[in-house]
Amino acid sequence: MKPKKQKNLTPVLRAAIEMGSIIFLFYSNLLMGEFTNSSSAQGKTLIFAIQDVFSVTNFIIAVISSLMGYVLFEYLRKKL
Repeated sequence: MKPKKQKNLTPVLRAAIEMGSIIFLFYSNLLMGEFTNSSSAQGKTLIFAIQDVFSVTNFIIAVISSLMGYVLFEYLRKKL
């Protein structure tokens, strides 16, 4: 009997890493924007900014945009 071949997880891990890095950049950009648009005189703290940035709506936007970015980069990789 031949042993079963395990599925190659490399494409899945690659997609997860690339999407994770895009999501990280998205959230870091949102967090920097929270502090850029607000002044410290208003008393906005890091905790308040994190609570404001991490919402369900922002998470859905981050996942959809990271998926679109991943598909675009894969398309460009195969074309070039």
